[in-house]
Amino acid sequence: MFEGITTGLRSALSSLSRGGKLTEANVRDGLALVKKALLEADVNYDVATTFIKRVTAEALGEKVLKSLRPDQQFIGIVHQELVNLMGPTDHSLHLRRDGVNKIMMCGLQGSGKTTTCGKLARMVKEQGFTPMLVAADLQRPAAIEQLKVIGQQLGVAVYSEDPAKSTPLQVCQNALKAAQKAGDIRVLILDTAGRLHVDAELMGELELIDRRLQPDQILLVCDAMTGQDAVNSAKAFNDALELDGVILTKLDGDSRGGAALSVKEVTGVPIKYIGIGEQLDKLEPFHPDRMAGRILGMGDVVTLFEKAQQNFDADEIQKQQEKMLKGKFTLEDFRNQMKQIRRMGPLRDIMKMIPGLGSMMGDLPDDMDPDADMGRIEAIIGSMTTEERANPDKIDRSRRNRIARGSGTEPADINRLLKDFESMSGMMQKMAGMGMMDRMKAMSQMGQAGMLDPNASLKAVKGSTKSGPIDAKAAAEKKKKARKDAKKQKKKNR
Repeated sequence: MFEGITTGLRSALSSLSRGGKLTEANVRDGLALVKKALLEADVNYDVATTFIKRVTAEALGEKVLKSLRPDQQFIGIVHQELVNLMGPTDHSLHLRRDGVNKIMMCGLQGSGKTTTCGKLARMVKEQGFTPMLVAADLQRPAAIEQLKVIGQQLGVAVYSEDPAKSTPLQVCQNALKAAQKAGDIRVLILDTAGRLHVDAELMGELELIDRRLQPDQILLVCDAMTGQDAVNSAKAFNDALELDGVILTKLDGDSRGGAALSVKEVTGVPIKYIGIGEQLDKLEPFHPDRMAGRILGMGDVVTLFEKAQQNFDADEIQKQQEKMLKGKFTLEDFRNQMKQIRRMGPLRDIMKMIPGLGSMMGDLPDDMDPDADMGRIEAIIGSMTTEERANPDKIDRSRRNRIARGSGTEPADINRLLKDFESMSGMMQKMAGMGMMDRMKAMSQMGQAGMLDPNASLKAVKGSTKSGPIDAKAAAEKKKKARKDAKKQKKKNR
């Protein structure tokens, strides 16, 4: 998510910090690079230009240029302006406990609208409301069947009619009557028709439903991967329907981020939620401040903590903490922890949420996939016997060879894992007495201090790569030092 814009902005901002003293000249040079990074990330041209003007006005003040850490002040200004660009936003759907709340979902075909209806139904159900899904997309017959399948998965009622004998308006009106008659339905989610592009027929159909049913909320579902097309369609829908919010889907597959940075500024409509996966639980409230932190590589500890609360088993964590304190943490416990971590999402995205690590993820070699590496560790531990997991000291040469054959790795990989597990157990024992938030803060501090080098931390899991990953930063520093030494030697020779 946002790899393109993060890399571009990080490069632009680091050029400022390398320059020593911050001046008006190098601030303007840096901002030119920032604008280039925004445009390459498919941010709307007018939005990028306005953003740069705002940052320039703030950054060129005497207070910033003469401050103790002007480069940090500058990054703070960029962060705040990114927040202003994407926010503010209101995540509440303002649902009433009496009567039927009507939520109209609209969007183009292929934007993930029907799946998002299911995600929203799941969310309001968790909030204590009984939803009903309405299959009003009669243009695409498969949408009706898809909604029925989603309804079955969630245990949610789905209202539908024969497409050949009804119209979208009739479906919505009859669904409302059915919901009112049922008595316990509190949220009606209308999955309206989409098209491959915005046209008069589509807008006329949606405007008719809007006038007759008067929905409490109209939400537009946009495919973030379409970039400027997502922004243009959002503007067209808002002009016709006066949207209450936007839901950006497929944000996990959007490496540029242009839509997220442009939609609010162009339409004036807030991004309420983001879809970060196909599963029905992959709908999150959109937080501009957290997203700005991720874009700048500053991490997002709050979201990380929320994910941990949702996916970690509290009783299991308590048991593992007690084991750690007693020094009885085993490889089996380690494997269980990894499984819980993997439930939080792709490891690369999780690492980006830890301050100090987010900006370092770009240094990972292209062929290194943290999730695949973690899977390799699980395979190695899975090839061990119960006794070996509890007592790694018993693993001798013959056992290492057997484990390597069973996991498709090399004996050297088993050695590396056991060595790293031993040192990690000591560190985890020290952290065992801390609460979840304190442990994350400790990880954050280590990341900011450069103690959590992702290259070093992943060496044990690289599998068949015997030499281990190359530390790109160390290599760059080594070359830099070699050049300096060569220059000094030249001067001496003169």
